[in-house]
Amino acid sequence: MRLLLSFFLMVLFFVSAGSRLHAQGKTKPNVIIIFMDDMGYGDPECYAGVNYKTPAINKLAAEGMRFTNFYAAQAVCSASRAGLLTGCYPNRVGIHGALMPWATLALNPAEETIASTLKKAGYRTGMVGKWHLGAKAPFLPVHYGFDEFLGLPYSNDMWPVNYDGKPVTDTANRKFKYPPLPLLEGDRPVRYIKTLEDQGTLTATYTERACDFIKRNKKNPFFLYLAHSMVHVPIAASPRFLGKSGAGLFGDVMMEVDWSVSEIMKTLKAQGIDRNTVVVFTSDNGPWLTFGDHAGNTAGLREGKGSSWEGGQREPCIVRWPGTVPAGTICNNLAATMDLLPTLARLAGAPLPKNKIDGVDIASLWFAKAGANPRDELAYYYGRNNLEAVRKGSWKLVFPHRGQTYKTYMPGKNGFPGGYADAQVPLALYDLAHDPGETQDVQKANPEVVAALMDVAVKYRKTLGDDLTKTPCTECREPGQITAAQK
Repeated sequence: MRLLLSFFLMVLFFVSAGSRLHAQGKTKPNVIIIFMDDMGYGDPECYAGVNYKTPAINKLAAEGMRFTNFYAAQAVCSASRAGLLTGCYPNRVGIHGALMPWATLALNPAEETIASTLKKAGYRTGMVGKWHLGAKAPFLPVHYGFDEFLGLPYSNDMWPVNYDGKPVTDTANRKFKYPPLPLLEGDRPVRYIKTLEDQGTLTATYTERACDFIKRNKKNPFFLYLAHSMVHVPIAASPRFLGKSGAGLFGDVMMEVDWSVSEIMKTLKAQGIDRNTVVVFTSDNGPWLTFGDHAGNTAGLREGKGSSWEGGQREPCIVRWPGTVPAGTICNNLAATMDLLPTLARLAGAPLPKNKIDGVDIASLWFAKAGANPRDELAYYYGRNNLEAVRKGSWKLVFPHRGQTYKTYMPGKNGFPGGYADAQVPLALYDLAHDPGETQDVQKANPEVVAALMDVAVKYRKTLGDDLTKTPCTECREPGQITAAQK
């Protein structure tokens, strides 16, 4: 009887969700993912942003759902983007760290992405912004399900220019090794980013192209992946925003990013498709705190980019879909970027990838279904394949490892970095419901919780492995291999 009742309730939920979609005139919503770079959990004003205003992002939250426990797949550029696009833990698809322009690895073209998945359901797909999963063809977005691409192949700091904005001429400087930074159209460079002034054009260039894509595809279901280069250093803004925030250059950049969100939303409204468009706003990892006044903030979460502490991996996330996602709501449930692929696939009526993924369908959270909790645990992998922590419910167990810390050195100023060091991290248990800053180890008072989370870790080690315990991965797939001829 219980099974029949559960089945009936499940059918009722999906019928209800489908009715809501039909009421909007379409069963396939347009999808826009705005993916920021190095934006901290506390950077948007509606989270904890200080000294500057982000009215467009605030409005997005007021008209949608704001998540408080939303995670990037890993706290570093390439790995995080692999997790978002494939719905997998990055180690499952063989991606780790931040790929250099000369890297011999890339995302395997055989992996299915959100773009290739939605194309099966008749979507037009476009990407604008930072890719960072392969620097040359055939490892660029148009080979992974995107119909078009305008953007950078990797991070905007991977260029032969010093922190002061001057070209590097000293061959001993590590930046001398970087090639010129290209802005690509498809597989081909259309111009090069050579100066800080050039960097200041990126947000507007991306926004203009994104709005153009929306206008050209308003009669079709579409997927737009807008991956901003900001607020990753070197931060830069166009002249119309410089000095306007009253909060220094970082505030100016946040002001321009907020303008970009406003332009996207105005375009959707003008084209009459805003009510049938899902907009997701989030970031790839936490702030690069060593850059001080050119970095964002974590709203009190511990550490930042490059670590498995909350400040490195917990991100702002807003989902807006008028008439479907309840306006002005807050979701405290656990969710991750990996969950977007299966969620969007189900809403679009697209089949899931043939290979195993790690994301779960979180549409029940978007629809504010009572009692929904599709994701109750998370594995915090870092490096090549280090399982540094696991979370279940509000409990987080951190395993012994060498981890990056920003607390050893003073942060930098005016675009120059400070420093950071490696520190030995001991076994510790944190109750994130009461201690989101991870300040108090409570393992001695909760041995049963430690034991339960140890079992969770064993489950992940059996499938995805763990270099810290020398456990091989039994389910990892090979990345793409870039040959010398392709470099």
